[in-house]
Amino acid sequence: MTRLHLHPERHLVSRIGWLRAAVLGANDGIVSTASLIIGVAAAAAKPADILIAGAAGLVAGAMSMAAGEYVSVSSQADTEQADLARERTELAGNVDAEIAELAGIYIKRGVDAVTADTVARQLMAKDALAAHAHDELGISDFTTARPIQAALTSAATFTAGAALPLAIVILTPASLLVLIEAVASLLFLALLGAIGARAGGAPVLTATLRVTFWGALAMALTAGIGNLVGTAV
Repeated sequence: MTRLHLHPERHLVSRIGWLRAAVLGANDGIVSTASLIIGVAAAAAKPADILIAGAAGLVAGAMSMAAGEYVSVSSQADTEQADLARERTELAGNVDAEIAELAGIYIKRGVDAVTADTVARQLMAKDALAAHAHDELGISDFTTARPIQAALTSAATFTAGAALPLAIVILTPASLLVLIEAVASLLFLALLGAIGARAGGAPVLTATLRVTFWGALAMALTAGIGNLVGTAV
């Protein structure tokens, strides 16, 4: 008697929509707020002014991320809906041509012509638009645009990310602020890179090095500019 061993498969593609927005929001929250704080601190500003600048950066950044994600992802959603409407019209006009088109896609993937035609007809009999959306247009439930989800996720994670370097301002003596802010923020970024990589099933070391490198570069540049401005003023 043959026994079938079923093994669970853990695919992470379903996380693409919110994971991209979450990582982008948190990363931008840490980098932009820490860079702003370091730049202002390097200009020899008072602790109260640094705190105000950081808080303003947090609010402005969170709103900017939410608006930017909503607008950009809405544009993607509009494009998807336009393509689906066009495909719906084509299906209503010439079903045989659409069957041949779908079968041609499967043939290019290595399926023989007879099987490809059979599969195309069966899939279109069940849901013609869904079949073409998935295999012709590349639109699926996993990758479809969700503007509100992207906006809320980005705003929330930006706020969480920005709160970390902002808390350093409150807890750190002014004389050590730039150094501790930079070190702590790089540690935050490294942790974020590791968490994002684990959630997405990507290599942890590569993701960690990537976010810390760009974060360090951003903080170094703003520190230099803040120092130049502070000296000039």
